[in-house]
Amino acid sequence: MMLVKKMLNGIMMKEITIKELADQYDVSTRTIQLRIKKLGYEWDSKQSIYRYVGEEPEPLEVDFNTLISKTNKMPAEQKQINSEIAASVSYVNESENASASISKASTTASKVDAIDILLQNPKDRSKRVYRGFYFDDDVLSIIDRVPKSYKSELVNEALRKVFKEKGLLN
Repeated sequence: MMLVKKMLNGIMMKEITIKELADQYDVSTRTIQLRIKKLGYEWDSKQSIYRYVGEEPEPLEVDFNTLISKTNKMPAEQKQINSEIAASVSYVNESENASASISKASTTASKVDAIDILLQNPKDRSKRVYRGFYFDDDVLSIIDRVPKSYKSELVNEALRKVFKEKGLLN
């Protein structure tokens, strides 16, 4: 349990950063900043403090966890997908080591690629350029299954795979 008072004091005393909070709650730094702003606080960059500008009473005794956990619950479907991918990767690795047939596996070794691994683990981010694109609903439903921080990596790996198959990338 982290009260708003403790969190704000930690930020102002430089004991914790917005980035560390975002990592702790598995959300973006923007989400943390928006939650603080919704509580009625504004950042004073000159003094490096949060000022309360909302209506009284100031919400210092509110548990910050409750503000994040409502929006950060991983859907059961995503948990199932993550466990299936982990099981597939694990099964394929065990099968390859034992030279056993993998025909019964839900995913074959040729299908367990960077995309499957990315769905399970993050990869280091290289230099990126933001571009906005429109996606069809069926594609978005797949992209939306992965946690927010992995979506760009998933799209990059999927496109990279297609481009390599078409001979556009080496």
